Amino acid sequence: RSLKPVWGWGALGLTGSLLVTLMGPSLTGRGADWWFRISPGHVAADVLLYLGIALLSGAWLGLGRSASGLSLNALRTVGAVWCLPLLAGAPVFSQDVYSYLAQGTILHLGLSPYTHAPQVLAPLGHSHLLAAVSPFWRHTTAPYGPAFLGLVSAIVSVTGSNLIVGVLLLRGLELGGAVLLVVFIPRLARSLGADPRRALWLGALSPLVLLQLIAPAHNDALMAGLMVAGVALAVGGRPAYGIALCALAATVKLPAAVAAVFIAVVWARSMPDRSAAARALARSAALVVAVAVAVSVLAGVGADWISTSVFSTPERVRLAITPATAVGRTLAGLLSGAGVAVDGRSLESALATAAFALTVGAGALVLWRTRSHNAVRQLGLLLLAFALAGPATWPWYLSWGLVLVACCPVIQHWPVLVLAVLASVFVVKPDGILALSLGSAPVVLGAYALVGAYAWHSWRRRAGERPVGDLASGPSALAES
Repeated sequence: RSLKPVWGWGALGLTGSLLVTLMGPSLTGRGADWWFRISPGHVAADVLLYLGIALLSGAWLGLGRSASGLSLNALRTVGAVWCLPLLAGAPVFSQDVYSYLAQGTILHLGLSPYTHAPQVLAPLGHSHLLAAVSPFWRHTTAPYGPAFLGLVSAIVSVTGSNLIVGVLLLRGLELGGAVLLVVFIPRLARSLGADPRRALWLGALSPLVLLQLIAPAHNDALMAGLMVAGVALAVGGRPAYGIALCALAATVKLPAAVAAVFIAVVWARSMPDRSAAARALARSAALVVAVAVAVSVLAGVGADWISTSVFSTPERVRLAITPATAVGRTLAGLLSGAGVAVDGRSLESALATAAFALTVGAGALVLWRTRSHNAVRQLGLLLLAFALAGPATWPWYLSWGLVLVACCPVIQHWPVLVLAVLASVFVVKPDGILALSLGSAPVVLGAYALVGAYAWHSWRRRAGERPVGDLASGPSALAES
């Protein structure tokens, strides 16, 4: 098949990523004074940047229509072309990278970022870095794992006070996670009997990955890459290596720990008797503990990172797209209109707690019912549920589960996943502020209801079909070779 349409989509996507890169520095507000800046005026820059997002999204959709006739290398090449401009640009759609640098600097100075917030940097001679951190996060301790902060500390030891070089090196770190995705997603999809091209297109080349992970240098890229590599190794018959990699991913960001648990349970269930299953579970636990201890010692943080800040920091954010917040705000408005006095914030908090508890309970039930034939599908869907049921649902959190369900037969063809990817890149402004105000919660809730109804209808339509298993190699796929 001719490659002309492919390179047409490649050129269109490159135009889009170039526009995002060129307009980003003039729209991101707080942060480093970037090494280049084009200022056609705020309104014009805003229009051009969103045009770039639209062009990149359209090119991605067009590439998806041609993906079945392409080689994996051709798809990877197009994705690399789209990614290249973003590597040199200012962080857009989130300024979290400056918080990463602040926390890494704290660790580099011999303090614990789990007990000291970025505000401690001012009297230590790092006021310029503190100024780049959002005021919202200056008094918040680190919610990330020791492996990630240890790597950031190493970067800071090289870059010193140069914020631009620090951002570029951090983005290189996240690019490493993206490389793991493009290598292991097709491998995992092939093992599960799914289309590796579709999986690569949906899980690694999407605007969600490019604009919400790579462009802002989010550490979710590194976590997701390590997690997918671990799951792929486990499915390929090396569960011990898979657990170790997922445990390492959890020391970047905690959600990957769920993958280690899933692999351990499925591995134990593949054993011939209870004694062998108990040994598999014990070995799994020992691997997780060994990785956590080794990383903690190497990073120099001890057990400080196992603190409430790892779990509680996201609770400070209120987003209209968080389901619990959307329900709470809408319900509070209705009750207020009916003359019933209610504390909206308390209602939202209660709903968020209930949603998370229900998801944990559902996760335990899912884990109980998980076998090797459906393990990856169940894990991916559960991570998507955790992203939605948490106290704050940022769009890039969807990548946790998307990189896995993209590798699963049937699910990788769900239109709702494409819709979620496209919506995710338009709901956050270039400066990292959500484009939807809290007042739009009823509209968001209505959108969730429509998506839920569509998903339910699609599920019922396929209810009579025989489910396709996740693992091509059967119930012993996670048994160690």
